[in-house]
Amino acid sequence: MQSAELRELTASWQEDEDKLTFIVLARPLDPSPSDLELTNEDIRALPMIGDVNLFFKNPREDPEFEVECEVMIAEPMYRGQRRVHAALVLLLSYACDKLGVTKESFVARIGAANARSIALFASLGFKVVRAVSVFDEVEMRIVDADVARSWPAGQVREYS
Repeated sequence: MQSAELRELTASWQEDEDKLTFIVLARPLDPSPSDLELTNEDIRALPMIGDVNLFFKNPREDPEFEVECEVMIAEPMYRGQRRVHAALVLLLSYACDKLGVTKESFVARIGAANARSIALFASLGFKVVRAVSVFDEVEMRIVDADVARSWPAGQVREYS
């Protein structure tokens, strides 16, 4: 990421083994059959529009272990198109399937006024479990196992 401002805002400047990031690219929403299989060159040409992150807090053996989820679409013209929903489902599925994270470990802390993000996480099985008035945010955790169980596993493809 070349933008110093975005690196600062997303904490992407730090080398941190406890953070997993997926970059969100602006792929066509309704791809034609020829767009379904992108080459590495095609991928490099897509604009980066945001990211989804997981922050691993405390060792896994610790009863306080949790994985905080965070999303950001920097480009306003790409918001509200379910791109971040798809990216977040892939990231959460990857963490469960490839890293062995349990769904009960996920937590999202969202500004109390951010109705769109709260709705996004609710659609994935998260529910507000407490309000943190000092930070004017809500804490959401997975409580709807049926919704969380329906996350589709994504295909992981190496990018070079």
